[in-house]
Order: sequence, then C-alpha cells, then structure tokens
Amino acid sequence: MSIAFDRPFFAILILFIVPGLVMLGRFLKPLFTLSIALGPPGGTSFKAPANSVFVTRLLFTVEMSGVILLLAAAAGPHFSYTETLWLNRGADIIFLLDASPSMAALDMMGRSRFETAKDLVRDFASRRPSDSLGLAALGEDAALLVPLTTDRETFFTRLDSLLIGELGDGTALGMGIGIAALHIGRSEAPRRAVVLVTDGENNAGAVHPETAAAILADMGVSFWVIGVGSRGEVPIDYIDPITRVRRAGTFYSQYDPAVLQNMALKGNGRWLMAPSADAFESAFALIDNEEMTIRRSSVIRRKEPIHFYIIAAGFLLTLIARFLRINIFGAYL
Repeated sequence: MSIAFDRPFFAILILFIVPGLVMLGRFLKPLFTLSIALGPPGGTSFKAPANSVFVTRLLFTVEMSGVILLLAAAAGPHFSYTETLWLNRGADIIFLLDASPSMAALDMMGRSRFETAKDLVRDFASRRPSDSLGLAALGEDAALLVPLTTDRETFFTRLDSLLIGELGDGTALGMGIGIAALHIGRSEAPRRAVVLVTDGENNAGAVHPETAAAILADMGVSFWVIGVGSRGEVPIDYIDPITRVRRAGTFYSQYDPAVLQNMALKGNGRWLMAPSADAFESAFALIDNEEMTIRRSSVIRRKEPIHFYIIAAGFLLTLIARFLRINIFGAYL
C-alpha cells in the first residue's frame, strides 16, 4: 500500500508556499508597520501580558499548517494498493483434525502432533488463496468449526483457538467424517476433498468410520487420511480446557494402521503415514500437489481517497487560528 496523488501539482506547490509566504511577510511588514510609543513620557512603557512575538509565530504556524493541509487535500491524496481477483473457483477442502488428548504427544521434533498439524494446515491455506477451506474437529464428539470459506482471517482465528480436549477425550472418527461429508456434499466446486488428521482409532460416536467414508466415495469427494505419530512411549503435555488442569506424563502411542488404511479405501481415498515431522510435512505437500486446480487471476489496482480527513483537519486548524486571533489575542495583535 502506498500514498499517491491525483493532482500532484498541488503537492509540489506545498514545497514553495511556506517559504514564499515567509519572504513575502518580511518584505511587506515594514511597509505596514508603525511604531507608536505607549505610556507617559519618561514613564514605564506599555507591555502586553503575552509575548506578542511568540503568539504571532504560533498563530502563523497554525494558519500555515491549515493552508498546507488544504493544498494537500486539493492534490487528491489516496491510498493505492493492488488486489488479486480470482477468475475461477478453486478447490473446496475440509480439514478434519483429531483434537483428542493423545494428539498432545510430543514426538514431532519436540512439538506436539496437534500444534504441528495446525501449522501445516495454516501453511497449506496460505499457499492456496483461491480455495475455499473448512475446519472440523473431533474428540468424543465432532463439530464443524468453520464452514467452507475464502476468508482466511476467520479460518486462522478459529484454527488457532482450537484446543486439545475441546470436544472431549474420545475419538469419534465416524462422526467427524460424517459431518465433513454433510457439508462438502453441498459444494459445487470442481474439486472437493476431506483431509483427516488423526493418531487413533474410532472409540466414540454412533457412526462407523467406514460407513461415513463410503458416503464420501459415493459423492466423488477425495478423501485423505493422515495417520500421525510414532509408536511406543511418548511424552505428553497439555492443559485440559475444561478443568484447566495440566496433564503431563508418558503416553504409550499405538494404533493399527490397517484400520485407518481400510477406512481410507472405503472412501476411495489415500492413506498416508506420518511418524515424524518430516513425513507429516511431506504428506501435506503431496495433498497440495494432488488437489491442485487451474488458477486464473487478474491484478487490479484500487485506491481509497483520504482527502476528506485532510480537509477537515485543515479547516479545523484555520478556524482555531482565526478564533484565537480575533477573540483571544485580538487586543494585543
């Protein structure tokens, strides 16, 4: 974003107006100034209660500031910025994040699976501004947190605020997939996808994961299942959002990859293992590449006028100077 002018001549004029008026005042002042002694001969001369030189310079400065602002407004100032206009619709993708406590396991290069997943989702969203993204989460229950939208600010705000254990301690994979299927099914985008990130097996909810995954396959929606986390003993550390109690210790991480793989196959999808941070990042890179759409865009330049505020400030300074000169210091100047 930058500041530009519709009529730069007036902006250039500002560089000369103040020096010119100062020089003109010094030239004309002797022609219109008459020195008259006030007070009795030989007595104490009259002195104004205010420093007339200071007051004169102050009023001149205020008046000149008003003039400069009015000239700046006449120059047509505006903020100029470019905006990308997407000419075609991108993909519609819903990210379904497992928010169960096991996702707090610290086996992603010292960071938790959950925070690493959120960072990867954020990076993915930042690289694909033309896509509409949705956010859903699952625990003992499941919920759609952000419907499909191109509003990245809203998406990122809810993504950042999502907490471990927010939806309970279980893992309702079937419920989560079912909710994602319900909302992605209304989409008319050329490409539609659901990306599930989980480290566990279904142990809650009334919907079987494979049944929900088959719905995605029937709708022709791409289905990605990322099984995140290493196996064995892993440190875990998080704060329960309900009780506000910190839970830290060692967690024995294990899940049956075949279960998640079969679920992906039922959804005619892809199963990706992410036992490390590098593998996790590679999984997202693969999805980014496979779910690519043709992007057509146009760059347009927009401008936001700001002369109104400058005119208001210029008039205000001018009126203040005239008020002070006439009503306050008029008896001394």
